[in-house]
Amino acid sequence: MAGAVLAVDSGGSGLRAVLAVGGRALGAPLVSAEPVRTGARGIDPGHLLALLLPMARRLMADAGIGEVRAAALGAAGMATLGDALRAELPEAFARELGVRRLALAADAVTAYAGALGRRAGAVVAGGTGMIATGTDLTTWRRADGWGHLLGDCGGGAWIGRAGLDAAMRAFDGRRGGSVALLARAEEMFGPAGELPGLLYPRTDRPAVLASFVPSVAACAERDPVARGILTAAAGHIVEAAAAVAPKSGDCEVAFTGGLFKMGDPLLVPLQEELSRQLPSARRTAAEGDPLHGAVRIATDLAEERPGLPVDDRMLHVRTESGG
Repeated sequence: MAGAVLAVDSGGSGLRAVLAVGGRALGAPLVSAEPVRTGARGIDPGHLLALLLPMARRLMADAGIGEVRAAALGAAGMATLGDALRAELPEAFARELGVRRLALAADAVTAYAGALGRRAGAVVAGGTGMIATGTDLTTWRRADGWGHLLGDCGGGAWIGRAGLDAAMRAFDGRRGGSVALLARAEEMFGPAGELPGLLYPRTDRPAVLASFVPSVAACAERDPVARGILTAAAGHIVEAAAAVAPKSGDCEVAFTGGLFKMGDPLLVPLQEELSRQLPSARRTAAEGDPLHGAVRIATDLAEERPGLPVDDRMLHVRTESGG
């Protein structure tokens, strides 16, 4: 089992961890449904370690190994909320797991690595939110990913909010309303006039908004307002991809995440927008998910192989020498 690496994916739905050798996972990942807390210092390193260390030790014990050559952790919010992780995790991983080669990556980077590996291009990760990441293999570029209040344009919360806006317009009798979406909203949430009281007190508003996406998709075939929402979403998504794509424009573009499992209601206008905004780009199927991307990053680090560009916030790497 020489050369085993540890890969971790931390996001809003919890934590996943797996061991891998030669870029291949050793069995199914272990999963914790509890997300890592975020506090005044950003992502909480103590809470992350409390969740992860038992998982990592169990994986190592089950595989019969005493150490791993390298580890890679991809975390939502790492770029802007990861200062405490960058300060504390290298020493903690070395002390607790014997790991002296550690990569700490933004989840957008592990999504990129999972989708395209070490190839130049652009990757859009879409779920409740939306972020685009691109590289020419020299530097990173990112666009959006600013959350449902400041951006995430074209993501699940954005689409859901636009759909509910159209429902409320129909409820009021205002221009731009959709009777079809109003019916779906009332079926899902209850009387439209009571929706503000149900939604505004919730702490998980982005997820609640995104839960309306299937209703928008279901109405899109017959309802022009729903179809227009998804066409606008596709425009925003490709606009973000164009902002981060290598300047030559002749590159691969991949889309990853649950949003793109919607199928034709989004994918058809998405292809049309790609042809219009990035005519020289080649749309490529994502090869894997963010956990697979963490496996690839950890494997490159263990084998001392040139990988994706190192960046203090997007892809922070520490080795035995401190580099």
